[in-house]
Amino acid sequence: MHLDPFELHRPATVDQVVVLARDLEGQFDYLAGGTDLLPNYKMHLNLRPHLVALEDVRELRGRSLDRIGAMERLADVEADGPLLAAYPPLGDAVREVATPLVRASGTVGGNLLVETRCFFFNQSYFWRESLGFCLKAAGDRCHVVPQKEICYATFSGDLAPALMAVDAEVEVAGAEGRRRFPLEQLYDAAGDGIRRLTLRPGELLVGVDLPSATRGRPGTYLKLRVRPSFDFPELGVAASGTMDGDRVRALRLAIGGAETHPKRYDALTDALVGEHLSDDRLRSFAEEVERSTRPVHNTFLLPDYRRRMVSVFVRRAVERVRAGRAA
Repeated sequence: MHLDPFELHRPATVDQVVVLARDLEGQFDYLAGGTDLLPNYKMHLNLRPHLVALEDVRELRGRSLDRIGAMERLADVEADGPLLAAYPPLGDAVREVATPLVRASGTVGGNLLVETRCFFFNQSYFWRESLGFCLKAAGDRCHVVPQKEICYATFSGDLAPALMAVDAEVEVAGAEGRRRFPLEQLYDAAGDGIRRLTLRPGELLVGVDLPSATRGRPGTYLKLRVRPSFDFPELGVAASGTMDGDRVRALRLAIGGAETHPKRYDALTDALVGEHLSDDRLRSFAEEVERSTRPVHNTFLLPDYRRRMVSVFVRRAVERVRAGRAA
């Protein structure tokens, strides 16, 4: 595998990035840590002639209990004890991303915007050519669910469910200015594995804002994968909340790795508020979440197994919240 030629741009400010994005619209990718993008380029997946490197944009750095810059390295977040203690699901999730070597290069923004994955897409050019290209790269059909309209590639990040569970928001910058909104709105619930984000053309993820209201709240992130030392999630479940005795005071649940975008289950968790969370009620709640999840056969583990594991992981995650602990 090799990298085809491209032109590298190195802006120093967010304003310079926005100008480049406008001038190169449709012809570039942002380059953060490169841990996913560059391997995809080596496999000739959706190449662009320009890369806009974000390494020198200082505004994208910085880390506190209130905010994490999009270019913060995962390894640096992992080493920040006070931050991880303040937001337990984030701590669990960042430790589960790939390997220490990948976390040394990978970034917070990169993990939130990581490309969706499918074993018909994440293959060499020669493999894809022999099978017939797919909707997501140079083709006109989906091999997972045979049709020509919807891509079923699966969201493969770890941080999104964890940050959604603590009510994080994101700031983005673009030609029309800056805007801030809840993290879950970054992902297009009406989209698919290709049209997965609500970002406008050229918009840049600047940072993640962390609310003081959920600081210190018990929670966790649990991950299902084939090889615990490396793999992307086959399922990722994050929960965060508080109890009033044996009754639910507040609860957030988010799931990634199962469908084309990470999801929060507010309707189901809001219905639990004020209820006595017995083992039977927790089991029925977990089964409700399982019934609303629709994985497909595009990862190593079969979709029926992944769906059954949803209720198992949801029950385990909420049990930790009920016990008032993060691990």
